[in-house]
Amino acid sequence: MSETLIHPSAVVEDGAQIGQGVQIGPFCHIGPEVQLADRVEVKSHVVITGQTYVGEDTVIYPFACIGEVPQDLKFNGEKTRLTIGARNRIREHVTMNTGTDGGGGLTQVGDDGLFMAGCHVAHDVRLGNRVIIVNNAALAGHCVIEDDVIIGGLSGVHQFVRIGQGAIVGAVTMVTNDVIPYGLVQAPRGELDGLNLVGLKRRGVARSDITALRAAFQMLAQGEGAFQDRARRLGEETESVYVRQIVDFVTGASDRSFLTPEKG
Repeated sequence: MSETLIHPSAVVEDGAQIGQGVQIGPFCHIGPEVQLADRVEVKSHVVITGQTYVGEDTVIYPFACIGEVPQDLKFNGEKTRLTIGARNRIREHVTMNTGTDGGGGLTQVGDDGLFMAGCHVAHDVRLGNRVIIVNNAALAGHCVIEDDVIIGGLSGVHQFVRIGQGAIVGAVTMVTNDVIPYGLVQAPRGELDGLNLVGLKRRGVARSDITALRAAFQMLAQGEGAFQDRARRLGEETESVYVRQIVDFVTGASDRSFLTPEKG
C-alpha cells in the first residue's frame, strides 16, 4: 500500500484518524474528530473539521471547507456528523456542513459523486451515489437527492425538497418542489418539462422501459384527478420497474408538494 504523506505545513490535530496512503497537502487543517479513509487525497489549503468521515479514494481540492457547523440559527453547538462516501471528487471552494439535531444529526454523501467548484451541501442533506452538482449550485438543508441526479450550475434546491433517481436539473434553476425520478427540470422557477431521456439512453435503459416512462409521463400530465391519484392509477396498471419507481416516489412521504407536468 502507498505511503501516507503529510506536508510539513499541514496541521493535523491530535485525535484525527488518518488511513493508509493518505496524502495531505500544504497548509491544510485536519480537525481532531476527522477520519480520513485509505488513499484519501487532500490537496493544499483544505479545511476538514467536525465529526467528519471521508471515504477511501476521495480527492478534495484546494480551499474546500468540509465539516463546518451548519448555517442554521437554531444550531447550538451540539455534536453532529458529516459522512462522505468513497471515490468522490470535491472541487475548489466546495462547502459541506454537518447535520443538526432537528434533522437527525447527519449530513450524508454517497459514493462516486462529483461536486464542482463552489457548490454547497447544507446540513442534514442526504445524497445518493453518482450525483453531480455543477459549479455554484446549492442544496438547502434536509434535501434528499437520489442516485444519478445531475444539478446544473448556479441552481438552487429549496430545503426539504426530494429529487428522484436519474433526474436532471438545468442550469440557473430554482427547485422548490419534489422532482419525480427521471424528470427533466428547467426554467428559472423550476418547471417539470419532460423526462431525462438522454440520461436514460446513456444508462442503457431498454426501449420498452423508455416507452413505458413516456406513457406514464403523459398520464401524469393529462390524466384525471389529483397528481397523487394519477400516480396511484399508474401503479395499478404498470409492469415497468422504472414507472414503479415514480409511483413509489409520488406516493411516499414528503414535506413538499411536487413539480407537475403542464397539461397539454
